[in-house]
Amino acid sequence: QLTVGASGGDTRTVGEALAALGARVSGAAALVTTPSFVRAGEAGTVAHFRALAASSPLPLVVYHIPYRTGQQLSTAALRELAAIEGVVGVKYATGGLDQTAAELLADAPEGFAFLTGEDAFLSPMLALGAAGGILASAHLATARFVELTEAWQVGDVARARALGHRLTGLALSAFTAPNPTVTKGVLHAQGRIPTPDVRLPLLPAGRAEVEAALALASGLDH
Repeated sequence: QLTVGASGGDTRTVGEALAALGARVSGAAALVTTPSFVRAGEAGTVAHFRALAASSPLPLVVYHIPYRTGQQLSTAALRELAAIEGVVGVKYATGGLDQTAAELLADAPEGFAFLTGEDAFLSPMLALGAAGGILASAHLATARFVELTEAWQVGDVARARALGHRLTGLALSAFTAPNPTVTKGVLHAQGRIPTPDVRLPLLPAGRAEVEAALALASGLDH
């Protein structure tokens, strides 16, 4: 399913963005970060998503990325979010596989998709039952990431573990410079996008970082 980002610093602004997005596209979901900078607390964050879900024309995926937003969420708070009608999943990006992820995956809320946002942790998250991931590095070897997901889903542990290790190396290489600069550099080198340029304050990734990731991506074709 198409998932489109629609975020902002306050509930009213995000609600307006969701309304505009819903008028332009159908059959999509909206990826919405927890309110950044203000650190609204867990109760405020839940109230934010409850208000958005009540008026949004699209289902919502919570983007939980506390090292960018400044807002931590407990397992209990995430379960509150999962219980809101219209909230269908979470992009979980807390830096790794932590206790809250383990708790949620051990007793996953019904109808709530757990999607990792940490590229290098896709394989272990899938092993614990995650539905998938929303990952920048998946652009570099999409078919292999799909293969990894399917291997874990059918219980082919040997194939999943081996492929997961290879994709972890690619994922780590994609983050040797600020994201998404390496990914854009590789896509440009492959002739898939017209330029590797990014907007300031980001700078394009260096040649060494791009070539290392490109070599790993190319190796996955064999």
